[in-house]
Amino acid sequence: MTTTFPTLFVSHGAPSLVIEECPTRDFLAHLGEEIGRPRAILSVSAHWTTPEPRVTVHPQPATVHDFGGFPDELYTLRYPAPGDPTLAGRVLSLLGAKGITGGGDPSRGLDHGTWVPLLLMYPAADIPVVQLSVQPQQDPRHHLEVGMALHPLLEEGVLILASGSATHNLRDFFGRSPDAEPLPYAMKFTAWLKDAVVNGRTAQLLDYANRAPHALRNHPTPEHFLPLFVALGAGGAGTVLHDAYTYGAISMAAFMWHSVSDA
Repeated sequence: MTTTFPTLFVSHGAPSLVIEECPTRDFLAHLGEEIGRPRAILSVSAHWTTPEPRVTVHPQPATVHDFGGFPDELYTLRYPAPGDPTLAGRVLSLLGAKGITGGGDPSRGLDHGTWVPLLLMYPAADIPVVQLSVQPQQDPRHHLEVGMALHPLLEEGVLILASGSATHNLRDFFGRSPDAEPLPYAMKFTAWLKDAVVNGRTAQLLDYANRAPHALRNHPTPEHFLPLFVALGAGGAGTVLHDAYTYGAISMAAFMWHSVSDA
């Protein structure tokens, strides 16, 4: 019998999350055990932006170190999970059935939006992983519809992992210590976000730029918030899994949506 999985949104933070002791690292290190082992993982990464949805189709995707200025140790890390071209094709088929045009990318590897959380969640790297891009020039509703189209994957043993950031103002991030006190504007946005997710306020979430407090200060650009809408669209009832801050400006909140059939 195939296990029906929830969808997740996690804030992946800086690449150094995997080597720094902090509450979010501990949370992710236990999360895989708590939700169980999926047949495969579809990761929606904020760090892959394309005009239309794209999926990785390489059978052995490379580990992409898409960052600079971090400790040398990070550049030696690898996440050698196999790809899953069949799952990639299934993703494109589901999207196409809902009129969403997409394509495969034979050369794209797994960027740190994918491998940072997965290295902590499933360190053996023995579960097939396919990565899906986001479209910053499209609105949240587009990403919600992508998620809705992908809902059948949950009943096929696939974990949908949306990886971005609950808040993402890098201007306020730099120059602060990792344990700096959370900034009030980030706390207000996160409190609004948690309430909207738990109470199913989808219309408000879709219009977050106008309805959420300090929305554009928390997300000067949308790419780190858009994965949340894919998880929201694919899932059902939302819950808060984790709530922490790093460098004062970055909320590391994480959420889970139970499949409609499980809600």
